[in-house]
Amino acid sequence: MEDDLVSEDDILLVSEKELHDAAKRNDTEKLQELIRKGVDVKAKNKIDRKALHWAAGAGNEQVLRLLLDHDTEVDERDSFGMNALLLASWFGHLKILQVLVSCGAKLNCENKDGLSMLHCAAQRGHISVLEFIMEDLEDVCLDRADKSGKTALHLAAEHGQFEVVEFLIGMGCTHALKDKEENTAVHLAAKFGHTDVLQKIMETGVDIDDRNIDGLTALHQAADGGHWECVRLLLESGCNINAQTNKNMNALHYVAQQGFDREAHLLLQAGVNIDAINNQHNTPLHLAVFNNHTEVVRLLIDADCDLDVTDSRQQTALHIAAEHGWQDLAEMMLISGVNLSLTDKQGKTCLEVAARGNHVILVDMIIKADRFYKWEKDHQPETQHLRSVLWSLATKHLCRGEWKILSQHWEFSDAHIRAIEHQWTGMKSFKEHGHRMLLIWLHGVVVAGENPIKGLYEGLVEISRTDLAESIRQKANAETSAPKMCSAM
Repeated sequence: MEDDLVSEDDILLVSEKELHDAAKRNDTEKLQELIRKGVDVKAKNKIDRKALHWAAGAGNEQVLRLLLDHDTEVDERDSFGMNALLLASWFGHLKILQVLVSCGAKLNCENKDGLSMLHCAAQRGHISVLEFIMEDLEDVCLDRADKSGKTALHLAAEHGQFEVVEFLIGMGCTHALKDKEENTAVHLAAKFGHTDVLQKIMETGVDIDDRNIDGLTALHQAADGGHWECVRLLLESGCNINAQTNKNMNALHYVAQQGFDREAHLLLQAGVNIDAINNQHNTPLHLAVFNNHTEVVRLLIDADCDLDVTDSRQQTALHIAAEHGWQDLAEMMLISGVNLSLTDKQGKTCLEVAARGNHVILVDMIIKADRFYKWEKDHQPETQHLRSVLWSLATKHLCRGEWKILSQHWEFSDAHIRAIEHQWTGMKSFKEHGHRMLLIWLHGVVVAGENPIKGLYEGLVEISRTDLAESIRQKANAETSAPKMCSAM
């Protein structure tokens, strides 16, 4: 049989390919047969890998020993710079490593990325290999850096190798070294969400507020990755919650941009600066609206963020929602109360931006809100009293489920009700849901010029809460300053 090339894409002869395959599967009998036939044991494939590489990577000790009888060039590297020693370290084959070392393999070798056998074993989590390297070999530098400036600790932290991190710390590695991006191991553990590793490194007393080349702390990294446990751990450890990057981003900017509502809730609870401005003059609200992250927008509004801050284009968050036609986001902001007279760099109000984008429903919403704001300004004492009544009704008097029955009486649709109760904050969420429904109802009633006290009385009677209806009637009639009395009473 002619010994042709395996294929046009390969440079091995068929017999050489058989030799490689025998090395991969630890087939010593086939390997000896091919060697007797004179097949070149040093033949390399298109990535410069030979049989010795395959045997070392696969952990095939018998084949490796046989090959070493015919191929003593143990330090030859493939096109990635990996030699047999590095492959054995990468795949965690301790016995192979020991055989190669005994045959005189070069200990300080590295691949094209500057990874040593220590780096390889650390990144892949091979504790037994690390123990051999550190305890049985001489002149191994524990803090040696690869071409990106990463030490074994950096790589173990980045890849979540807890046992390796624990081992390296125990061996006395330097904890706070920085790579070429000025990331410490803490940065990398936080960035990739390895909470146990992060905890272990923090126990060494490193500075958790250390900044990398872009000014990011570990908190920024954890927030940007949406790693709730890491964010929580860093906050509990007293990190600087309001640290800003070179672009003046705080952690809340990152979670708002990515739409991570759980992490946003953590940061808000911890007292993060809700209205921090980055170098584009964006607040977290701007970023959440721009990326259409409804739940984060809701959290920010509920936390009383400033809705009227303008960005570098002099746009408020409502301008952005109007530009994109995002009705849900706009509605949340309109209900909360915004300044509709603010103009962007082109002199356009939110209404004009929505109209220019032909967002008809949004245009109508803004007009209705504008009319309501003006009405409310003229009727401030009355609305203050009504809102107080509605708050008390929702939080103290309406039972679970009653707000929904009341909303159905007022012809709220099922979709409206589902939207209101979508946000669940605990067993008493129904109080918040009821309050929001009552405020929305009030908006519609007063804009229509109807008597809200009368409507509320009739609604409560309809749901068999005559006790509450009578109580509200008495309070309303006792309010001598109220311009509208319940004529039905």
